[in-house]
Amino acid sequence: MFRRALLMVLVTSPAFAQAIFEPNAKLKVEAEKGVAGEGPAWDPQLGILTSGNGNIHRLTRAGDAVLFRQGAGTNGLLFDREGRLIACEPEKRRVTRTDAKGQLSVLTDSFGGKKYNQPNDVTVDSQGRIYFSDPRYGPRDGMEQKNEKGETIEGVYRIDTDGKVARVLGREVERANGVLVSADDKYLYVADNNNDLGGARKLYRFDLKDGEVSAKAPLLLHDWGTGRGPDGMKQDEKGNLYVAGGLNKPNPPSEPAANVKGGIYVFDPEGKLLTFLAVPTDEVTNCAFGGDDFKTLYITGGGVLYSIRTANAGRVLWTGKK
Repeated sequence: MFRRALLMVLVTSPAFAQAIFEPNAKLKVEAEKGVAGEGPAWDPQLGILTSGNGNIHRLTRAGDAVLFRQGAGTNGLLFDREGRLIACEPEKRRVTRTDAKGQLSVLTDSFGGKKYNQPNDVTVDSQGRIYFSDPRYGPRDGMEQKNEKGETIEGVYRIDTDGKVARVLGREVERANGVLVSADDKYLYVADNNNDLGGARKLYRFDLKDGEVSAKAPLLLHDWGTGRGPDGMKQDEKGNLYVAGGLNKPNPPSEPAANVKGGIYVFDPEGKLLTFLAVPTDEVTNCAFGGDDFKTLYITGGGVLYSIRTANAGRVLWTGKK
């Protein structure tokens, strides 16, 4: 069930040169545990949508709980510039789009005649091209995306406006998770989050040109070392990155120590850590901007939906205006 509550914010700042959160901002519980495992996505009329317990849940503008789509099996959610809901559906191994009338269409469910691993997160560039990550967490059987050597691929794909699909990153990353295209379409940010023992927990910035990714010499923005790495991310109007990641309790054997705390890590576009917002429930998976002024950051962590007020408006594709 949903309830409203306030939690004190723990914000640390190695070099707090600019305001990130509103003065005296507090972390607010918007929904109790279970309904907000992933997502979230903001619609000015619908409110905030989240993925949780195999369904898509909706928190209305009035704060009421509504089941939006039962049995959806979704992870990352995003409204495009026309107000259509783009959803990664790892259970069905596909990416879908649902229009304002509720009509669902499958954008892609395979590449090269092979099923995807588990589409996870999604982003859209200024031309309407969709990029999504395709990792596999949990059991590794049934993975069909492989290179010519038979090695598994957990990369990033692009869906063009005509429906054609291209793989833009393959084994250049170990296990792509969160993805984000910059406002000017020059960069693709990728959270390489391999939770196997010794795996990558890194945030990269790849050069992007006309929808093509240059895999040569990507900029490493941050390395979480042996702690839980980066998950979903969003960007504000100044280009700052809000990245979900970390753990508050050990998760052996792959993450034996909680040496990287769970919360939202805020970086400038070059990877400088601006501040950290602690979130008490593991795992902190994603975030999204919303509210009438787009200065409310919604956060999913451990199935709980949180919110906090920010100093800068977020980059939001769907503003409710066509």
